[in-house]
Amino acid sequence: MAVIHRTTLKPTKLELLTSWLPSRPWYRGGPAEPRLAKAGGFRLDDPRGEVGIEFMVVTDASGPQPVAYLVPLTYRGAPLEGAAHALVGTMEHGVLGPRWAYDGCHDAVAVAQLTALIEGRVRAQDQNISDAPAREVLVSCASEGSLAPDFDVTDDQDGTALTTPHGATLRLHRALRPSPDGPLASPGEAIGRVTGSWQLPDGSRTRGAFAVLHRAGRA
Repeated sequence: MAVIHRTTLKPTKLELLTSWLPSRPWYRGGPAEPRLAKAGGFRLDDPRGEVGIEFMVVTDASGPQPVAYLVPLTYRGAPLEGAAHALVGTMEHGVLGPRWAYDGCHDAVAVAQLTALIEGRVRAQDQNISDAPAREVLVSCASEGSLAPDFDVTDDQDGTALTTPHGATLRLHRALRPSPDGPLASPGEAIGRVTGSWQLPDGSRTRGAFAVLHRAGRA
């Protein structure tokens, strides 16, 4: 299990995201600098214990209406080869030293563990407590057999799509919308889903879909 260190980060994660979020095609804010607050999320464990994996939810209050964003991040002790385009920024960790933070959708370790989560092979972990499950993260899967490990990544105004060579698509909702936890759609449509909760600026909580897996041709 990943160990959550109580220490300092310079710059902080929110400071990195303040600069990075406006460069994303799915960012909904205006010309003003984002005003971010941590609102929820979960972690996944790297089986090798080398890469930190966090699915963070942040709210941006810079516009007329607050927007919640899902930001998968990976934290590494050295640069990830071939992933300069996915670098969010670098930080100095008070215990681990220099850390390179990447958009987790472009990091094979994060994608593999998200796939394992949907397939029920791993559990989501609490964002702030070591060795504790994230009880508000729910997973539904109507598919049998392992998903393809290779994905092509596409960012657009609606979010991020990870498409397998066989055409199945795992879509991450980046600008989150509240929605109930209902049953999966018919077998010809969604075949897997990860939902979770986050805190609204008024202190109340809501929940919605973080990621949805679609069969080939249905995303």
